[in-house]
Amino acid sequence: MKYIRRAGCVFFLCAAANIPFLYYYKIIPEKGGILFILLFVLGVIFLNIFPAFSNLRLPVRRLRVCADGCELLFYFLLSVTISALGLVIMLPVLFPGNKWVWFADLACVMLVEASVFWCGIIRVYLTSSQLGVKWRTIGLLCGWIPVVHLVVLVKIIRIAMEEWEFESGKMMQAQERKDERLCQTRYPILMVHGVFFRDFKYFNYWGRIPKELEVHGAKIFYGNHQSAASVADSGGELARRIKEIVAETGCQKVNIIAHSKGGLDSRYAISRLGMAEYVASLTTINTPHRGCIFADYLLDKLPQAVKDKVAEGYNAALRKLGDEKPDFIAAVTDLTASACKRFNQNVPDMQGIYYQSVGSKLNVASGGRFPLNFSHQLVKYFDGANDGLVAEGSFPWGKDYTFLTTSGKRGISHGDMIDLNRENIRDFDVREFYVGLVNGLKERGY
Repeated sequence: MKYIRRAGCVFFLCAAANIPFLYYYKIIPEKGGILFILLFVLGVIFLNIFPAFSNLRLPVRRLRVCADGCELLFYFLLSVTISALGLVIMLPVLFPGNKWVWFADLACVMLVEASVFWCGIIRVYLTSSQLGVKWRTIGLLCGWIPVVHLVVLVKIIRIAMEEWEFESGKMMQAQERKDERLCQTRYPILMVHGVFFRDFKYFNYWGRIPKELEVHGAKIFYGNHQSAASVADSGGELARRIKEIVAETGCQKVNIIAHSKGGLDSRYAISRLGMAEYVASLTTINTPHRGCIFADYLLDKLPQAVKDKVAEGYNAALRKLGDEKPDFIAAVTDLTASACKRFNQNVPDMQGIYYQSVGSKLNVASGGRFPLNFSHQLVKYFDGANDGLVAEGSFPWGKDYTFLTTSGKRGISHGDMIDLNRENIRDFDVREFYVGLVNGLKERGY
């Protein structure tokens, strides 16, 4: 049915775009011709407003608008191709004697197809999150290059179409299993960020993950600690935060999910600051439990003046983001392989707490996004396979370990593991992964 509808819409657009030809060959009769033309005009307007009634069933307005935009662009691609071929075929037939008919038809094609294209592309540009800056920019730059602009348009349609299909599928899936409360754990979830980031209200460090967990019944809290500090100082902030949550909710314990350095901060709070009685489980995500050899190398080889200058710049920026006493050097030093070796000797796992870990591999540097991928080659040289920042061998910790990557060139980066860029990755649904992760904690009684 979908293909019949699309074929009918394309056929109608081709007819509307080629009214001069239809009129010239008397397919549109002279008597009542104005009425036929008016009906075509109204039909084009109606089609631009309601490209496909089936899209009205999609769960949210953004996806409906995006899907309508994709439909219009699809109609545009087919109808403009057919109309262009028609113009080429009719060129030698109508020139020179009736060239006005050819020019009139060209003007009509341009007017009709432009209306369909702009109604479609504006919808897609305003609603698609997966296009990002990259493909929006490419679309603008290549939009005036013949043939190339059609290739780019096909790519834009594919990205936007995959997005609305995937997102609507996830929403319907969530609605279907809403009553299962897959993520309604016994204890709430405390999500702990990594180094050089903070928990912001309007830009969630964890991307779309918390909302997905909450839809499935999870109760979410955040660490709200500073972005750059030593493990000991960050651990102290987390210890106070854990006590606040327990006191406010009466939940007795929390399940910690910590990313990157946040995993070390959490281990310190549990083992050295008496938080073991308030923590049911600790799940570390891409945490450098064994540190980074390349960090040792950089701190050892860089001149002190250079390190001081870099630290000064970072600390100044971090103060503007809300850190009271940022300490770039302390934070980086605690992530070195030598520091983590001492850390692991002095910070043992505590009895009664379930420890598990997750790691991922970025297959090529271009698979991730700046800035969390720029050090991929450097880490690879010193530490081997990595996620762009942390080596594969540094991830495992605790009773269970999960390693993730994708087939092909891309892989999964340090930032992908927290949905930092809100990007839908083929072969890896980060939101569904976390639903499974938290459901696993629920099944274990945590």
